[in-house]
Amino acid sequence: MTVKAVCTIVSLAFIFLWLYCFQSDVLYVAQHILSGGHTHYNRVVGAVLITALLWLVQALTFRILRLRKRSHALTWFPSMLLLAVLTSVSPDSANCYNLSIWMWLIPLTVLIWGGAVWVARLFQPYEPDRRGAFVRCLWINLLILALLMAGVAASSNTNAVYHFRAHAEVALLDGDFDEALRVGSRSLETDDGLMMLRMYALSRQGLLGERLFEYPLVPSSHAMLPTGESSPQMQVYPVDSLYRHLGAIPRRPMTPMAYLQTILRSRQAKPAAADYLLCGYLIDRDLDAFARTVSQFYTLNDSMPRYYREALILYTHKRSQPVAVYHDTVLDEDYDDWQKMKAACATDTERKGMALENYADSYWYYYEYASR
Repeated sequence: MTVKAVCTIVSLAFIFLWLYCFQSDVLYVAQHILSGGHTHYNRVVGAVLITALLWLVQALTFRILRLRKRSHALTWFPSMLLLAVLTSVSPDSANCYNLSIWMWLIPLTVLIWGGAVWVARLFQPYEPDRRGAFVRCLWINLLILALLMAGVAASSNTNAVYHFRAHAEVALLDGDFDEALRVGSRSLETDDGLMMLRMYALSRQGLLGERLFEYPLVPSSHAMLPTGESSPQMQVYPVDSLYRHLGAIPRRPMTPMAYLQTILRSRQAKPAAADYLLCGYLIDRDLDAFARTVSQFYTLNDSMPRYYREALILYTHKRSQPVAVYHDTVLDEDYDDWQKMKAACATDTERKGMALENYADSYWYYYEYASR
C-alpha cells in the first residue's frame, strides 16, 4: 500500500505540474485551432480534469493487470503514453498534431510494455515479502516512473521558442503586453513568430523604437507582419487586431515593408505604422532609407526613441555626405568608445565578444554582429 501511495502521489504531481506549469499555453493553442476558435482551454480546469482522467486510466489498468510490489509503476504506462500524445503538439502541423510518428511509436512502446508486464507477472509470485525488501521495491518503482516521465518529456513539445510564442499569444489575448514581452526575454533564441509578437506588444505600448533591439531578432523585415504565405502567422491572437492597430487590412499578399509604405502613402496608416516602417529599415540595416524617412515623422533631437538616435549617430559617422545629420554629446562619446574598443581587439572573435559584453542591447551591435 505504501508503494502504491508513493507511486500515485509522484505520478499525479508530475502530470498536474506538467500540464499546469509547462504545457498549458501549448494546449490552449491546440484546442483553439482544433475547435476553430469556438472553445478555449482553461489552465486550472484542464490540468485537473486531465489529471483525474489519467488517474482513472491507471486505476483501470491496475484492476486488469494486478501488478504489485516491484512492478506496480508499470500500471502508469498507459496514462503516461496518453499524456505524451496529448502534449506532443507540433508547431509545423496544420492540425497541431503530427500523428504519423505515433502510428509506429505507439505499437512499439505498447509491445515493449507488454513484454515487461508479462515478465513482471511471471516473477511477481516469487518476490520476497520480508520487510527489508521494501526500500528496494520502492526505488525500483520510482526508477520505472522516472523512465516514464523521461519518455513523456522526450516525446512532448518542449521547444522553448514555441512555448514562448504560445505564452505570448495567450498574454496578448488577455491584454497583458508586459507579460508578452517578459516571456523568453532572457533567452537568446527567437524565430519569426516570436519577433512579430514582441514587436506588436512593444508597439501597443509605444515603445517600439525605444526597446526593440533589447530582444534577439530575425534579421529580416519579412518577419514583422503576417502579410504573406512565407511570413509568420498568429495561431490564436486575431490578425485583424494587428492590422487595425496599423491602419488597414492588406487586400493581397505583400511584403511587410511594401504594405507599410502603401498604407502610409494612402493615408490609411495610424501612428504605429511609422514606427514599424522605421524599425523595418533598421532591421534590414538600410540606414540610407531610414535617414531619408525618419525626419518625416520625428524632429531630429533628443526626444527621438533611443534606437533611432543610435542609428542616426551610426549613419552620420559612416556617410561622408549624410542626408540627415544628428549629434548627441553622450552618444558621440559612446560611439568613440565603441570604435576604440573594436580597434583594441586583435581578432574578430575577441571584438565580437567584447561588443556582446558591453553593447549587446545597442543598435550598433545589431548592425555589426547580429546574424545576417
